[in-house]
Amino acid sequence: MLNLLSILIGIVTLVLVAIAFFPLLGWANWLFLPLAVIGAGIGALSDRNGGRNLNLVVLAIGTLRLILGGGVF
Repeated sequence: MLNLLSILIGIVTLVLVAIAFFPLLGWANWLFLPLAVIGAGIGALSDRNGGRNLNLVVLAIGTLRLILGGGVF
């Protein structure tokens, strides 16, 4: 059940991070990436790895967008 919840959080966060790829919306990643961290935490509590891995990929994509946009360094 936790894996399903983690996958749902990951899908919602992936859609939100995709919206933040538009110009001038990169700041939104600072709001959406904590959701991926929460989803990865819930996925880590599960006995399966699918939800955790999805959230880690979303986290990597959002972080890469922040780095490329100059929002991290």
